[in-house]
Amino acid sequence: MSALEPLPVTTSPPKERVAYLDNARYWVMLLVVIGHSLTEFVVMDSAKGVYTWVYSFHMPFFILISGYTARHYVGDFRQIRRIVSTLLVPYLLVETSLQLITKHYDSYPDHLMILSPQWLGWFLAALFIWRITTPIWRALKYPITTAIVISLLAGLIEIPNVLALPKVLGLLPFWVIGLHMNRELFIKLGDWRIRLASVFVLVTSFVICELYSHPWETDWLLWKDRYAEAPLNAGPWEGMMQRGELLLVGGLLTFATLSLIPRRRSITTVLGGRTFYCYLLHGFIIILLDRQFDLWNRLEPYGAKAVLGCIIVAIMLANLLMTKPVATIFRPLFEPRLTWLFREAAPPTVRVPADQVPASATEPEKSASA
Repeated sequence: MSALEPLPVTTSPPKERVAYLDNARYWVMLLVVIGHSLTEFVVMDSAKGVYTWVYSFHMPFFILISGYTARHYVGDFRQIRRIVSTLLVPYLLVETSLQLITKHYDSYPDHLMILSPQWLGWFLAALFIWRITTPIWRALKYPITTAIVISLLAGLIEIPNVLALPKVLGLLPFWVIGLHMNRELFIKLGDWRIRLASVFVLVTSFVICELYSHPWETDWLLWKDRYAEAPLNAGPWEGMMQRGELLLVGGLLTFATLSLIPRRRSITTVLGGRTFYCYLLHGFIIILLDRQFDLWNRLEPYGAKAVLGCIIVAIMLANLLMTKPVATIFRPLFEPRLTWLFREAAPPTVRVPADQVPASATEPEKSASA
């Protein structure tokens, strides 16, 4: 193939959005923004229970859905171009700007560490790694078991935070489970008996977190520290048991939540189609309110009232950042077309089975003198 020839496209055009998946994205994004807004309140008992409950499954939920929607990834032209425009470019923009902002306010990091995400950028880096390795997880004979073993063993060794590798490996099972989900499983989750049990599981887990989370070490929920180092300070077996419990709890609460997600189109479906912008932008607002106005320290004396108000405002902020005007303004920045960077793709090649090829097309041309 000549270096100037257009690259082939091997996949069909993107399919119409599925209401159920966009509804799921909407609700998980609410959890993400609520969780991040409560981070500074985690020292308060009134906030720690909600924080622990949200963090026990909001990222497993998000990752499983992301894995399911990426299950057809094969690395063709359109998919590679989309990875660059919607993962790599936003990662560089968000991670660079957030590190510059925190350096301004906190004098940290001392220098830019673009390949070592400090906050929101970790998920974009993780999605990049998980997505390009998708063909491997689709080809393995025991992918979920392999992913669980990797997750459990990852906490035993020192892993540098290059592209958030500790989190990438720790949360890997949820991505792989998502890759191997199918439509029939999601339909089964909608059974009324499963939904009833899901309500019980979610309510019970919330009550347990509210009553008993005070002495728990919440850093386990960040999936980034080695078992033996502070603040985890756990032995190998204890660490693997604790992470195994988190995998189990995260999976259980994720499936319980998925069973309760509405199937029909609604306003949450429309908003859920724009969670990308909400995820990338809400961190800037939280940092500004915290560093510039010291908001959380000012609110802390109000206790449970402050926590409740923070949750309400977080929900309002999330909905605002999922509106059409926000998407219109930031789409060119976070989803650039990059026509200057990529070569033009050739039209898809249509393959015709050999038994359908006319005989005349396979016969050599006869000379004019024949």
